[in-house]
Amino acid sequence: MSDKVAIITGAGSGIGRETALALLRAGYAVALAGRRAERLDETVQTAGEAGSRALAVPADVSDPDSIRALFAKTQEAFGRLDVLFNNAGTGAPPIPLEDLTYEQWKTVVDINLTGAFLCTQEAFKLMKAQDPMGGRIINNGSISATTPRPNSAPYTSTKHAMTGLTKSTSLDGRKYNIACGQIDIGNAATEMTQRMQGGVLQAHGEVMVEPTMNAAHVADAVVYMAGLPLDANVQFITVMATKMPFVGRG
Repeated sequence: MSDKVAIITGAGSGIGRETALALLRAGYAVALAGRRAERLDETVQTAGEAGSRALAVPADVSDPDSIRALFAKTQEAFGRLDVLFNNAGTGAPPIPLEDLTYEQWKTVVDINLTGAFLCTQEAFKLMKAQDPMGGRIINNGSISATTPRPNSAPYTSTKHAMTGLTKSTSLDGRKYNIACGQIDIGNAATEMTQRMQGGVLQAHGEVMVEPTMNAAHVADAVVYMAGLPLDANVQFITVMATKMPFVGRG
């Protein structure tokens, strides 16, 4: 059994998969959570020999019972939890705010915000009870936690709220030796950003193709954050494609 144990949500693709592979290479035992079992299995297979330290757990972060089962299975398999990466997320169609349905809004809130809270709550329960006590929670904030794109009200709202959850978690976790930080990611090349190849609507109304970066750079940053001793914390970090329109967006 590895000395360090991590849970990653949204581990079947994109940032989650890259981070799972990076943590496995770094020697962690990793519980991989996601809605599609076959995608989780692909992540484990991609890890090669390191995949022997992986546990694939199909889970829906918006379902409290599913999340409780995820953390119980992780504790049963590995005995403790050192790192939670709240990475699972989704967005609504990029349509005008007034045309969004209640269901589209609620789906994004349930996955991006409520899901992160439910996982954080279960992580607290494990981390405060284990010996040695404590651990680290890392939230995927996205640069939409700072600056919105056009037609992105549900996603942007949840990512702004993620910053509040990060700060509250960081404060409330102090007495349990639980650290919490946030990584804000801009234009990592994943399945979610493939649409950018055809251009993205900008605040001034034009459509333009935006630069992207290799998602492995994000995974490396998460591994760095995870590896710090618990008396040190990266509270916020931004990793982005250098030439993307973020600084000066709009």
